[in-house]
Amino acid sequence: MRDHRPLTKATKGLSMSAGEKAKAKAEQVAGKVVKKGAHALGDDKTAAKGAALETRGKAREGKEKGKDTFKG
Repeated sequence: MRDHRPLTKATKGLSMSAGEKAKAKAEQVAGKVVKKGAHALGDDKTAAKGAALETRGKAREGKEKGKDTFKG
């Protein structure tokens, strides 16, 4: 099923896989920032949410790498 959201400046002209890879990397970076900031403030609950976001980004990146492997 095609995603009907408009392309952003960051993903315009890139293949769908490249856009998804960029999204995965952005999730990883955002998760890491949230996690580190929450640790500095001593907020364990928010740090866990940041770690989960970072992990989701890594999983998404792995999925995209796998798709590229099977494309040939």
